[in-house]
Formats: sequence, C-alpha cells, structure tokens
Amino acid sequence: MAGTTEVVIVGAGFAGVACARRLAAEPRARVTLVDRNGYHQFQPLLYQIATAELAPRDIRFDLDEMFARHASVRTRTGEVVAIDPHAPSVTFADDSTLAADVLVLGAGAQPNFFHTPGAEQHTVPLYSLTDAERVRGRILELFRDAAAKPELAADGALTFVVVGGGPTGVETAGALAEIVHDVMPHVYPHLAIAGARVILVDLGHTVLTAFSDDAHSYAVQQLTRRGVELRLGVSVKEVTPDGVTLSDGTTIKTRLVVWGGGQSAAPLASRSGLPQGRGGRIDVQPDLSVAGFPKVYALGDVANIPGADGEALPQLGSVAQQAGDWAAGNIIADLEGDRRQPFHYRDKGIMAMIGRKAAVAEIGPHRHELKGRFAFAAWLGVHAQLLANAGAEMRAFVSWLDDFYVRPAHRSAELLDPATIDRPRIRLEGTHDGNEHAG
Repeated sequence: MAGTTEVVIVGAGFAGVACARRLAAEPRARVTLVDRNGYHQFQPLLYQIATAELAPRDIRFDLDEMFARHASVRTRTGEVVAIDPHAPSVTFADDSTLAADVLVLGAGAQPNFFHTPGAEQHTVPLYSLTDAERVRGRILELFRDAAAKPELAADGALTFVVVGGGPTGVETAGALAEIVHDVMPHVYPHLAIAGARVILVDLGHTVLTAFSDDAHSYAVQQLTRRGVELRLGVSVKEVTPDGVTLSDGTTIKTRLVVWGGGQSAAPLASRSGLPQGRGGRIDVQPDLSVAGFPKVYALGDVANIPGADGEALPQLGSVAQQAGDWAAGNIIADLEGDRRQPFHYRDKGIMAMIGRKAAVAEIGPHRHELKGRFAFAAWLGVHAQLLANAGAEMRAFVSWLDDFYVRPAHRSAELLDPATIDRPRIRLEGTHDGNEHAG
C-alpha cells in the first residue's frame, strides 16, 4: 500500500493489542501484529485456568478473529528471536525477516527463578496459558493418583506449594485452597482430602507487600480461613522432583510447586541491543520510545516505563494497555507532523483476588482502600474493562460472572468433566471501529 507506514508489533499482550487496535483506524498505517501463539491470553485470569475455575477457551482470543474487521491489521504467528533496532526489523526462528518503519516491542515477561537450584526444572510458573494448563493437569493427575493409591498423600501427592506472596501467589493459593477443600471432596468423596495442604512461601514477612497493613492482615485472615498455610520470612533454597527445602532447613514433600516468585523481561530484551535496566527490561523515554532509536517503542512487561515521579511503573495490565494506546497515538502524531506526548498513566490502583467474593483493592492515585465484596466488585470492574478492550463481548462476561461467582463453589466440579473442560463461555466479537482509549 503506497504511502503507508509499516508498523510491526511484537507480542499480543495488553500493550500490543491496544496499540494495534488504535492504529487499525489510521489509514496511513499498516500493522503486522506478531505473536508466537497467534492468540491473546487474558493473563490476570491464568490462575483460574490453573485451578479449574475457568476453561482455557474462556481467556484465549484468536488474533485473526479479533482483527477480522480491520484490513489494515495483519496477524502473523511466529517466534521473534532477534531484532535489529537500526533497520528496524525482526528475525523469526525460521530465519525469515520482517522489515518495519516503526517497531513496537511488547514481548512480555518470563519467570525469574533467582538462581534457585532446581526451580526452573521442577516448578511450574504462571505466565502463559500453557503454564496454567500444566498446573491444572498436574492437580487433576495428583488427585486421580491419590484416589487410586491413598498412601501417596503421605508422600506429598496432595501437598501443593505456591512460591511468592505477591498477587499471583496469593490469588493462586486462595483459588487452589478452594478447589482442594470445596470442590475435590465432591469429586472424590471417599478420599481423605482433609489431609491435603496448600502452602504459600515467601521471603517477606507479609503477603501483598505493595498494599497497606490493613490489607496485609485481611489477606492473611482470608487465606488462613481457606486453609492456606503461610510460611513467611523464609525462602526456597532448593526444589527437587519430590519436595522443596526452605532456608530455615524445613523440607516439604510435594509433587507440585507453582512459582509466582518474580518476573523479568522476555529473553528478546537481552538480545535486542537496547539499553536495559531493572529486571532486564528495556528502558524507555517518556514518549515510550527507546533513547537513540526514535522508531522503536517498548511497552508492557518488557519495558521500564517512567511514571510521573520518574520511577518505573508497575507491571500491570492497565499500565500495558494504556501504554499501547499511547504509543499508537505518538505514532499517529509523527504521521501528522505533530509533537509526541509523554505518557501519562491514569492510575487505577492495585488489587488482588484472594478467593470467591474476597479481594483487596487500593483505588486511584490516592489509594482509597477497599476490602471484601466492595474490593471484589472493583476487581471485576477493572478486569471487565481489560477484557472488553481485548475484544470480548460483555454480555457473555456478565453471564460468566453469574455462572462462576454466584454459584456455590462445589459446582465448579463440573469443570473437571472432560466433556466440558474446554467449553467456551466468553465468545469473541470483532473490535469496534474508531479509536477506543484504554482505561
């Protein structure tokens, strides 16, 4: 297409999708959205896939369908293994290349195991749909094994360890405790599930350290109420196929360790030749481009995005989505001969789900604190907006909320039925025409 600017976006997370969606309405830009999987995954709900509360298709959205109405957006499935920020261009695993006028990097994150022996080999992180399905499959496998051989429970088959006291670890531990204590007794009524354990380990002395002291206390209370054992102030020193060793010398027999202990930028960042900072992430300027490379943007979990105070913003879906939309706006500004604008994040606060109808939230820049059902409602509202901006049809989302959050917990057992495990409950609609700004 003559006279158009070729924009290549690497990664179909919140940042990449938001950037592509805004540029879809710009006739002077042609977008190629590249992702190794070919779909957008709604990452905040991965833990619910892992704990069989949702089916995988509920949070997986095919990119071809998402952008079917936009002729100017092409999608390509492939793994980008290198970039040339000078050209700019990207190189795929099959050695093919793709040139661009503007390159947008939103390649995401990878788990940070902090050089813990055995962690990379013997734990499962929660950073992708594949990870979540591995956890889910392992949980179901262990319960089936224990039902066939109850003596395995004493050998750690029904002991589950979650590493990390941040939102990922807390949400996973809370949901795992609910499936263990509320769902599985209905699936295996003759199995002594009372002896099953969920253990949350973190080096810090409290969970959800970014939150207030009141939120810490509430989270601890709710986790304990759900049967989660907290091992705080200790770190994981080693992970083996059948257990973990903690820094205080304690050994826990377990067949499943879920790693939520931190993240760093995707490997592409270290291979990019671009300046890196904390977490191996690419440092960007206020306009979201990389210093010295005005045609290269970095967004989301692969970037250190400066906030109003100069400190890097947290790795949140709302930050990534707003940055993607903003980067697209600056690309359009270049096309129009206007000045780029420094990114301004609309702070929605921080929040974490602990279990059914239990959450903590600190809303807005002034951190108005909510707990319990009100925080739960805030959590739903923010994630509903993220989901809508990812292209999901909202009536289906409301139906899903009624199905999952209103029904008794034990009814989640139906999701363990092989006949319904992949039944989609959130269907995809094409994105709307026009510019829709994230949050």
